[in-house]
Amino acid sequence: MMNLKEEKCLIAYFSRAGNNYVNGRIVNLSIGNTEVVAKMIQEMTEADVFQIDPVNSYPEDYMETTEIAQKELGENARPELSAHLDDMDSYDVIFLGYPNWWGTMPMAVFTFLEEYDFSEKTIVPFCTHEGSGLGRSEKDIAKVCPKARLLKGLAIHGACASDAKKDVTDWLSNIL
Repeated sequence: MMNLKEEKCLIAYFSRAGNNYVNGRIVNLSIGNTEVVAKMIQEMTEADVFQIDPVNSYPEDYMETTEIAQKELGENARPELSAHLDDMDSYDVIFLGYPNWWGTMPMAVFTFLEEYDFSEKTIVPFCTHEGSGLGRSEKDIAKVCPKARLLKGLAIHGACASDAKKDVTDWLSNIL
């Protein structure tokens, strides 16, 4: 078990507000589901927060976004990020949040992971999804960050994100 009070923690997440697929229909979210969960984790851990944000935003239209995301995945693209951390070395534990897009993380999260050295750091993934759980994202994180310690991730159904506080609390108490 890890004592978070003794560790410097960061919550790095990618989230998309706007038109999203929730429970079989397109709805407009003022805050993306992954950001909702990231804020819960922040409340519980008091960790620093960093939003992974690509320079080129995704379209408002959900279907257009899924097409671009699928194309990026197929091309193994690495979208440029709009902001970067100057002090990654100071963090011990990184909570990594993202929606499950096409079975894994959005390609901007791959960009983030490849920008820093995660050796000797602990990565704690969490994702939101509409039925596909963590997909292969944990395996992908392990490939990109082979010298990091990877803890068991949490998958939250996107439609339940705002009601996930108990799931997040239970997950944190079990892994940390």
